Amino acid sequence: MSEPVLEVVDLQVSVGDHLVAVHDVSLAIGRGESVGLVGESGSGKTLTCRAVLGLLPATGEVDRGRIVLGGTDLTEATRRTWNDVRGSRLGAVFQDSASYLNPSLTVGHQLAEQLRVKAGLSKRAAHERAVELFGEVGLHDPASVFHQYPHELSGGMQQRVLIAIAISCEPELLIADEATTALDVVVQAEILALLRRLRATHGLSLLLVTHDLAVVAETCERILVMYGGQVVESGTTEEVLARPRHPYTQALMGVATIGTWERRALEVIPGQPPAAGEEMPGCRFAPRCRWATEACTSGPVPLVDLGEGRSARCVRVHDVLDGTPTETVAELEGASA
Repeated sequence: MSEPVLEVVDLQVSVGDHLVAVHDVSLAIGRGESVGLVGESGSGKTLTCRAVLGLLPATGEVDRGRIVLGGTDLTEATRRTWNDVRGSRLGAVFQDSASYLNPSLTVGHQLAEQLRVKAGLSKRAAHERAVELFGEVGLHDPASVFHQYPHELSGGMQQRVLIAIAISCEPELLIADEATTALDVVVQAEILALLRRLRATHGLSLLLVTHDLAVVAETCERILVMYGGQVVESGTTEEVLARPRHPYTQALMGVATIGTWERRALEVIPGQPPAAGEEMPGCRFAPRCRWATEACTSGPVPLVDLGEGRSARCVRVHDVLDGTPTETVAELEGASA
């Protein structure tokens, strides 16, 4: 991997009354690289991203670990440092675009204000650059869009506005947290194509948070699978999706509406994921796993290095999981096209 633009080392995050919701998460993203973060709701994906952005809820706290952006350690950064980093070196796009746009201001005003505050542009220069950015993210007649309010735009247009704001100061890393979930499939494909183009033209690194494996297959070089606040598998997207080595990743493949378009009954993962802060003596997926044995619950399960950048958190990773390939990455890409 190239020099990492982001390094997260042994991150632990607690919420509420010291309930540990994210356990010892480590990840690295190279410059210009795209990494997918997948898992069920409650797996810790968004909380991990919020920690990286310095935007944990009032009850959230980083208990342990390091967050390093381009050589700058942000683990104990002050509010002023975070305000300087966010919007300039770190960009973010979230799911509900309307919630992140001020309904009483035109979208052009909101983007121009970002450029004036973060980039130090004059009022005229900020206006001109805002129109350019709106055109760059694919908004038709960007000069007119500049004067429109959020309610006058479709969901896809609002998301493009947020992307324009997020990339306006040429950040090193863009975090897209379920940024395409609420969009229809056509607009989703357009947004994903836009993100790929921006990576190519801006050298942007991307952390893409999603529950859609087909989106990851189309967009990301590497993938991290989270469950119960832990990373349970990681590796190149092609390898992980073609031959998952953790039972949870296999289960995700079984319940996903991806692969060939043949009619088939979707599988169901039995049971429920653990609640945030729930203490478990071993593998957090063991109560729902068909491969579980007594060894799975007798003590902590480490992340096993499988070589060539792959790892999985399973005591039987060299045993029952070998030789059980699922859908190929080519089929996944075909399903998302």
